[in-house]
Amino acid sequence: GINAEYGGTKHLSGMHEAVFSNLEACTELYKTIKTCYGPKGLNKMVINHLSKLFVTNDAATIIKELEVQHPAAKMIVMASQQQEAECGDGTNFVMILAGALLEKAMDLLESGLSPSEVIRGYEMAAEKCMKILESLVCYTVQDVKCKDEIAPLVKTSVCSKQDGYEDFLAELITDACMKVMPVRRTFSVDAVRTCKILGAGVLSSTCFRGMVFKRNVESDITSVTDAKIAVYSCPFDIGTTETKGTILIKNAEELKNFSLDEEKLIENQLKELAEAGINCVVSGGKVGDMVLHFANKFNIMVVRLMSTDNIMEVIERAIDD
Repeated sequence: GINAEYGGTKHLSGMHEAVFSNLEACTELYKTIKTCYGPKGLNKMVINHLSKLFVTNDAATIIKELEVQHPAAKMIVMASQQQEAECGDGTNFVMILAGALLEKAMDLLESGLSPSEVIRGYEMAAEKCMKILESLVCYTVQDVKCKDEIAPLVKTSVCSKQDGYEDFLAELITDACMKVMPVRRTFSVDAVRTCKILGAGVLSSTCFRGMVFKRNVESDITSVTDAKIAVYSCPFDIGTTETKGTILIKNAEELKNFSLDEEKLIENQLKELAEAGINCVVSGGKVGDMVLHFANKFNIMVVRLMSTDNIMEVIERAIDD
């Protein structure tokens, strides 16, 4: 075999160098993730390259933040990521199964079998497993829109993450998915969001159709029914000129009239919104005091959202509804 290093890379060849080196790297990754499996799995503390701390037993999160560099270990990571993209669950199982197969492969190689023979054996085993799995079906869903049929399936995914709360959360998640289930297009995971509110426990959680933002409203009007919403990505305030201007005021009367003109302009703008049926305004920037005064006068609720993503979500949900 050849063992040479160039610029931080190592070239390996031969059975005992290249093949076993790759297998050892994969099994080390598998052993790291193995203890996270199941409802009693241990949490891992991961610190990423941005020094952000994660405490989780979710394999998808762990491998995402680990930044695996080994080419062979990356193959297992890619398989796990594909499982996450396709199903959203089972990432830990994929890594553990692959790691266990590779660990057994090391014993077979050491006993004298060639890599091609091991691969062929695993392919034959995979074909046999597919036939056996069809005879092991224990539950079948007839109607994907029936809550009672879907809830047991959701429970299997939840119980490994929230042991003890699986019955309650399975019902809650199923209810949320049923409410946003589209008629003619594929289900979007982004349609279901969670919002953590301080002051209660998991069993106080509830599900409803709509959106939740942890912010107080800006106006005195705190509740609106059958809202007609105007969304602004800019500040909800009187506009300012791009260039500086100078206004010459000679006496108190002119100063009073200048202020009145500004108030009248804002009042007319809010009045036009009210006449158009707008009873809720969502702003992506600062809300001026004068604008807020007239919004209260015309019974318009004003909400300020700091995130552009939140504003886009409001627009998308309003269009969907």
